[in-house]
Amino acid sequence: MIGWKFKNYESDGDDVDPFEKLLKIFKDLLVHTSGDVREALSWLTELDKHYNLTDKNYGIADFIEDLIAKGLIANNKGSDGKLGFNPTTKMEIALRRQALDDIFDQLKKSKTGNHTTKITGQGDEFTSELRPFEFGDRLDSIAISETLKNAQINHGLDDFKLTEQDLQIHETFYKSQTSTVLMIDISHSMILYGEDRITPAKKVAMALAELIITRYPKDTLDIIVFGDDAWSVEIKDLPYLQVGPYHTNTVAGLELAMDLLRKRKNPNKQIMMITDGKPTCIKKGKQYYKNSFGLDRKILNRTLALAASCRKINIPVTTFMIARDPYLVNFVDQFTQTNNGKAFYSSLDGLGEFIFMDYNKSKKGKKK
Repeated sequence: MIGWKFKNYESDGDDVDPFEKLLKIFKDLLVHTSGDVREALSWLTELDKHYNLTDKNYGIADFIEDLIAKGLIANNKGSDGKLGFNPTTKMEIALRRQALDDIFDQLKKSKTGNHTTKITGQGDEFTSELRPFEFGDRLDSIAISETLKNAQINHGLDDFKLTEQDLQIHETFYKSQTSTVLMIDISHSMILYGEDRITPAKKVAMALAELIITRYPKDTLDIIVFGDDAWSVEIKDLPYLQVGPYHTNTVAGLELAMDLLRKRKNPNKQIMMITDGKPTCIKKGKQYYKNSFGLDRKILNRTLALAASCRKINIPVTTFMIARDPYLVNFVDQFTQTNNGKAFYSSLDGLGEFIFMDYNKSKKGKKK
């Protein structure tokens, strides 16, 4: 990390709150260290030496005291009986909100709403379509100008009156709910060749979680990680995800995602998968079948079979591939065609933007 230029954190003047300046850096470091407060503070101290983040009036020790006083970290005994710092629930929420601010900043400028679908009906967003009033329509959807125009045409100015037949209604888009499973690859390749791919993936997952909690509260989000196996994680665990010495068992991830979505009664279901490589592992009984060298036909066939199974039960899979190797692109193309889903080939910087755009994409049309 030494040698990186933290331009975003250089002082903008004397009016910058020193605690807030350090807190933003500290939260990034906390995600990078998977929640290890001591390691994050050690990095912060090193960065302070190189970039003069503090001064004689406010030092790192002052910052630590403020973190404790504000309830962002706490002293707790570890399994070894020694006291150590741990992030609090308040800090976990702050991490998700910062991820949302960093990746989905435009959300704060838009009004609260829900997903739009091809079905028109009761909703908040007006379309350009008008129709006659029907019993049960909301009064706040009446098109005033068009209604008065009808009344004038139908009854004239001398005997002006407004009847039910004059009323025109704005069509609105039906508000839908969506159940999403986010799959995060935690295989060894996510930190291979000196490139940290897991930290951006964690930030995107935190931002997506905060997005759903704050903007789409009726939606559901399940998060799973997959390596040799797959398992569910809680939203509060996202900052602490770590890459392991795992292969990539995409089949296990998809099987778990399908099991979770089968339990959701919501008809709108989807899987979002963040990965950087090909599937290299499947499980046969209690044994693992692994092959890291190229695309193994046995592993590939099992993966594509699951993609087809998802398609049969109307669960599209959107793949966010953080790699552009030709044979990986070919695999993702095969997978996407089999599932009739979508694929994005994203850089680490653009990952959040792609997922935001996909999650919020409006599919608008007329009611049949």
